[in-house]
Amino acid sequence: MTDNLNQDIANRRVAILAALAAAHDPAPELIAVSKSQPDEAIEAILAAGQRVFGENRVQEAQQHWDHRRLSHPGLILHLIGPLQSNKAADAVRLFDVIQTLDREKLAGALADAMEKEGRRPKLFIQVNTGEEPQKAGVFPSKVGYLLRYAREEAGLAVEGLMCIPPVDEPAGPHFALLKKIAHDYGLLSLSMGMSGDYELAARYGATHVRVGTALFGDRAKA
Repeated sequence: MTDNLNQDIANRRVAILAALAAAHDPAPELIAVSKSQPDEAIEAILAAGQRVFGENRVQEAQQHWDHRRLSHPGLILHLIGPLQSNKAADAVRLFDVIQTLDREKLAGALADAMEKEGRRPKLFIQVNTGEEPQKAGVFPSKVGYLLRYAREEAGLAVEGLMCIPPVDEPAGPHFALLKKIAHDYGLLSLSMGMSGDYELAARYGATHVRVGTALFGDRAKA
């Protein structure tokens, strides 16, 4: 069973990387979304050569990666889920990229944590392109304000933008909007695209795609 799992995940990874390369040159970086995955699936994807991972929650990420850091050099961990300000220090200690900056209070907490921890993860602003009230992220019209606050008041270096389009709308217009906002503010990194639309996101110029189910398979069957 383990050998089959390893081969299935390795094959899916090869196929996804090939699809991304065909969709855009340069291909976006593949972030393997390891949230909720069992240890055997994580070990399988590591064995296939994957070293860039995305996690939604700080505590689960610690359980997945604290003990793997030394044995797997080159790991790059992205926080892709909402971050509470009181977890900023834990996030700064663990993650190399935090993609979910979306408010002034969090910018201040991250700045304080970076000063104390002596680490400066890369930062993306999460944009709520669909302006959905239940979803995290700053509305498009407020990106400029938050970006200025993060840079000028908190002293943070923001490198890119991230979005999660509404599930009931075509993703393309949201990817186009994120790309336009990034261009307007001179931001070079775009995290957009998941299992169902990573090729489309690549064609729109994503620099990072966040892929879980298409890579690991149905968790109920894993």
